[in-house]
Amino acid sequence: MAPTLIDTHAHLDGERFKDDLDTVIKNAKDHGVETIITVGCDLESSQASVDLSRSYANIYATVGVHPHDAAQLTTETVTQLSQLAQEKKVVAIGEIGLDYYRNRCPHDQQQRAFRQQIQLAHQHDLPIVVHDREAHDDVMRILTEENGQKAGGVLHCFSGDLAMAKRCIDMGFFLSFTGTITYPKNEEIREIIRQIPTEHILIETDCPYLAPQNWRGKRNEPAYVVKTAEKIAELKGLSLTDIARTTSLNAHTLFGIGKVDQSSKIAYKIRNSLYLNITNRCTNSCIFCAKFRDFNVKGHQLKLDHEPDFDEVIAAIGDPTLYEEVVFCGYGEPLLRLDLIKQLSAWLKKQNTIVRINTDGQANLVHQRNILPELQGLIDEVSISLNAPDAQHYQQICQSSYGLDSYAAVKEFIRLAPRYIPLVIASAVTVPGIDIEACEQIANELGVEFRQRIYNEVG
Repeated sequence: MAPTLIDTHAHLDGERFKDDLDTVIKNAKDHGVETIITVGCDLESSQASVDLSRSYANIYATVGVHPHDAAQLTTETVTQLSQLAQEKKVVAIGEIGLDYYRNRCPHDQQQRAFRQQIQLAHQHDLPIVVHDREAHDDVMRILTEENGQKAGGVLHCFSGDLAMAKRCIDMGFFLSFTGTITYPKNEEIREIIRQIPTEHILIETDCPYLAPQNWRGKRNEPAYVVKTAEKIAELKGLSLTDIARTTSLNAHTLFGIGKVDQSSKIAYKIRNSLYLNITNRCTNSCIFCAKFRDFNVKGHQLKLDHEPDFDEVIAAIGDPTLYEEVVFCGYGEPLLRLDLIKQLSAWLKKQNTIVRINTDGQANLVHQRNILPELQGLIDEVSISLNAPDAQHYQQICQSSYGLDSYAAVKEFIRLAPRYIPLVIASAVTVPGIDIEACEQIANELGVEFRQRIYNEVG
């Protein structure tokens, strides 16, 4: 199936779309853009956005006053916005915030309007769409003081630095990106995208403005959000389908829009690999594990209602030759189900399939024997989570049920694995405070490759 996308920030009510809006919306659908949010910037455009949401099934609206027009936010305007906010297809208060670049309104008036509209979002239990241009410190201060994280929301067309991005994410906000990430000189924002979790990213056009490089200087439109999604996929080493699925789930989570598949997955595809989710049990309770927030990985729901048997897994796999590899890696420790892995791997090898396991390396503790010889000839690659340079740090972040003995067992598992499995990789998550270089040195001493995994980025 072709990926479907959501343009979370467009301005469809203006003059530049009045003559061909039906064509623009059809073109968006033809390019997989199933849902569009058109954004209010003053009372007039907020009303127009609501009207558009009434006229088109796939269009939703936000209502708010842009910082350029903050002086217009009278008591009467707030009352009218409050009335509009009760419309069924209004999904946020916005575009609100601060703009110290154009400076079309005094800063004190902008700040007052920003605060009033965050309070309006609280009243209506709606998220906020935040405009921030060269006003980073004041935006963050006001979001904090007004408890903006309770409302939740998105910093649209994000323009801050990496430290600000991480702070926003810690507060629970999403960050949205436009076609400007395709501009040759915008490497700084592309690096931010590489470093932040995909689960906090939204995509937008901000049309008719900020067209991607292919149409730079021309009118932007929702169909072009595909180019933004493609660039993010490239930066993340993912497929367009992965980005479409994940950002659509993000939009659904924040705004309650779009259609997402949240049925429990036994087999799930990321890039061109098929992953098998055969248990949610684990020997560790890692402090960075995303399943303690939710069970989604790149838009796939991995919360199992039962542990699948051989026949169920085979049915979920389908044709394994369609994938570059099949990987045992769900939200749990796969080697807890050693017998099932051996049975499935034997079947997969008959299909000439490359088989990989991602594991915490404690299987020998679990089964009270060296299980690696049992995997010989069945597994082509194993990735083992080292995660720390010593036993104390390992236990602090991984919280193994086997206590301090677990770290030595993991290292021994890594040391023995190359005797039985062709490719062995030790990995470590870039948890703040962990010495990644020391982890790499240990991997080298154990005679295996090393890979670092970005903190808060799963899959």
